[in-house]
Amino acid sequence: MLKKQWLMGLVLAGSVSVAGCGAPSEDPAAGSDTQQETPAEGSGEAADDSGAAPQEELPTPDLEGIPEVVAEVNGEQILKEKFTTSYEGQFQQLAMQSQLSGQEVDQDQLKTQTADTLIGSELLVQEVKKRGIEASTEEIDASWADLVESSQLGSKEEVIAAIAEQGIDEAEVTSQVEAQVGVDKLIAEETGDTAATEAELQALYDQVKAQQAEAGGQEGQETEFPAFEEARPALEEQVRGQKEADAAEALVSALRAEADVVVHI
Repeated sequence: MLKKQWLMGLVLAGSVSVAGCGAPSEDPAAGSDTQQETPAEGSGEAADDSGAAPQEELPTPDLEGIPEVVAEVNGEQILKEKFTTSYEGQFQQLAMQSQLSGQEVDQDQLKTQTADTLIGSELLVQEVKKRGIEASTEEIDASWADLVESSQLGSKEEVIAAIAEQGIDEAEVTSQVEAQVGVDKLIAEETGDTAATEAELQALYDQVKAQQAEAGGQEGQETEFPAFEEARPALEEQVRGQKEADAAEALVSALRAEADVVVHI
């Protein structure tokens, strides 16, 4: 899982279709070091040879009328190409979810959210430069290792090749990774101490346990839930991730209030 990928990296996430590009959402019931890949849905192929009906075809993203310059942030342009890549990655995930829920994807809302995310990303990058935050070689290498792991590909070269298929060259990918490291450090400065208190861990544990019990009851089956100490690593990660996400959101809100932002969609 790619760590602390709050408002940066949607281009990367959409290109390699990695899971969990956002605030951590680990279920403590699943354990702290297990990540289960969701099989692709909507491929139009039958799930197996048992005679099951094939999945319905996924809807297609509506990108008609998107301008060449989607937004301007303190004079820096966010271009259609970057918006499209990010939008398509998010749309693909929501479209698969919509097949299960039966609820149609609100593309107008998604376009607004995508633009806001990219604007927030640009504001954070600009703030990194303003504060003179720099990424070391070791930090960049660690970020690459996270990206390789989260993409479930075998190497940095394979990740670059996968992203290149989306029309994004190695120089742009490298720039994105370096920028991500800077944003991570910026958010760390804003967040401060992220250590979870026992009260926070217990509250989250009780909340998740109650939610799972309710879901199991609705399905007519009981589900086994891990003991508190077994779930602790995942609980600590989720509390830490939420604190960082809250700090990022607050910082973006403050920066945008003072910024010159023009949105063209």
